[in-house]
Amino acid sequence: MSDTTAKVKAGLAKRYARERRFKFFGQASIILSLTFLSILLISIFSNGLPAFTQTYIKLDVDLNAETLGVTTASSEKELRAANYTGVLKDTMNTRFPGVKGRTQKKALRQIISGNAPYRLQDMIMAEPSLIGTTQSIWFLADDDIDTFFKGNIDRTLPEDDRRIKDYQLAWLDDLQTNGDVDKRFNTVLFTSGDSREPEQAGILGALMGSLYTMLVTLSLSFPIAVAAAIYLEEFAPKNNRWVDFIEVNINNLAAVPSIVFGLLGLAVFIHFFGVPRSTPLVGGLVLSLMTLPTIIIASRAALKAVPPSIREAALGMGASKVQVVFHHTLPLAMPGILTGTMIGMAQALGETAPLLMIGMIAFIIDIPGGVTDPAAALPVQIYLWSDSPERAFTEKTSAAIIVLLFFLILMNFLAVLLRKRFERRW
Repeated sequence: MSDTTAKVKAGLAKRYARERRFKFFGQASIILSLTFLSILLISIFSNGLPAFTQTYIKLDVDLNAETLGVTTASSEKELRAANYTGVLKDTMNTRFPGVKGRTQKKALRQIISGNAPYRLQDMIMAEPSLIGTTQSIWFLADDDIDTFFKGNIDRTLPEDDRRIKDYQLAWLDDLQTNGDVDKRFNTVLFTSGDSREPEQAGILGALMGSLYTMLVTLSLSFPIAVAAAIYLEEFAPKNNRWVDFIEVNINNLAAVPSIVFGLLGLAVFIHFFGVPRSTPLVGGLVLSLMTLPTIIIASRAALKAVPPSIREAALGMGASKVQVVFHHTLPLAMPGILTGTMIGMAQALGETAPLLMIGMIAFIIDIPGGVTDPAAALPVQIYLWSDSPERAFTEKTSAAIIVLLFFLILMNFLAVLLRKRFERRW
């Protein structure tokens, strides 16, 4: 074997070794990324899935007219002001007659959620004939009680190290033995707004706020971005300093931190134009500014991907430049434009920083009915709940993240579906 052949084989061996190392590092990086992603998802789902169930406690409530201070003929105002708290106190004392002392009686009443009197009020207001009867009613359990039944409070710990006392454990055991404890799907999570009580808190207000914000964002960003992309790609003069300046700034805006758009919205929309704070309207305006560069860049790429022969054939048939664009180029580029739009909207849906800057961090209980009503957004709601020390809010935070991930995955799936549905191969 000659020296040349030996050198070639040695060089090949080194090259193959480098290729194997490169392949190994690539596979290792993918495995490591998937591992971290799996850990993240497992953590989110393990903490969040329990929030989709809620503990209920059944009580036999004597709707005594004397205790309520009303009659079946009472007016709506009198029924609204009835002594529902007193009825619940009597019910709890009857259910557990051996409870003595102010501290234990207060702890007994705290087994059920603080909205129990309002639950009774709604029942009586809807059906006054219930006055004077005894009803078996399922009430939401307090967040600590719910946490205990979900196995997140260790009863073997010393009493001083857990939030539930020994005498409360005895009451809960009695309720469970008699079949007065039940776990159900947590409809409150999807039918209520925010609350300072974890068992009463829901994401409906944040969902509606995000929906209205996304509607404003889409209504503004899509037509403006597509129009800008059409002009820059089809009508703008080439090698023009003004056009080049615009293109450079659009590309730069796509890389600007999102909080900068929040500062811009705070200075321009709120302070200068007087748009109400903490509303989907101002949130949509800010997110539109952030989404515009993404949609413009995607739309220009989609327009550029249409073969020149399409334009030339249309022009050869006598079509004007405008007809070529709107009758041929734009319809063929629409799958790519829609894909870019969906990706931009998905990015906007998950943004938190710009919304914090325009005041959408306010504690909002009511469900917004329009774009000018005060509202929170789902990412901001997650941020607010994550800052709470209550264990039940930890579950709610992870549950809200699961819902947000679901919508993000759905939007990306729709982007792929639209592209596959309308895409044409040349």
